[in-house]
Amino acid sequence: MNLPKYDYTPNDNFTNYEFYSDGPNGKIRKMIIFSEAVSKPFLIYNLAFGDVNEETGDIDDAITSNNQDRDKVLATVASSIHDFCDINGNHLIYAEGSSAARTRLYQMGITRNLEEINKEFEIKGLGPNGWEQFQKNVNYKAFLANRKKKFIFV
Repeated sequence: MNLPKYDYTPNDNFTNYEFYSDGPNGKIRKMIIFSEAVSKPFLIYNLAFGDVNEETGDIDDAITSNNQDRDKVLATVASSIHDFCDINGNHLIYAEGSSAARTRLYQMGITRNLEEINKEFEIKGLGPNGWEQFQKNVNYKAFLANRKKKFIFV
C-alpha cells in the first residue's frame, strides 16, 4: 500500500517489529508481534499489536494512546504483514482487536483500503455464520489475511 507509515525495526527472524508513533502525546513505542497460533492443518500466525509497557516490555493492546496518527499506525502494521510474509512465507495471519471497538477500528481501516489490499491479499472476516470473504458494511469479530499467490511466467 502506498500510504504514509512509520519506519520500523524488525527482530532477527522478522516476527517482532518495533516503531514509534509520533504525535501530540509524544513519541510512543509500539510493537507488532507475529506468533504461531495454529500449526495444523496449516500454519496460522496471530498478529498482536499495541503500545510497549516500558516497565515490563510487554505489549498493552488495550491502551488508547490517541496520538492522532491512527491511519499511519495502521499502515505501518499492514506494511509489517508484507515484510513478515516476504521473509517467513505465505501463511494465514489472524487479527482481532482487544475489544469490539478496536476490532471495528481495524475493520474500518480495511474497508477504507480494501481495493488496494485486495490487489495482494485475500481478506476474510469472521461473521455470525463463520468465515467469509470480507465485505463492506458487515460487522466481523476477527480477520484472516493471506497473500495471493503470484505466478511468474518466463
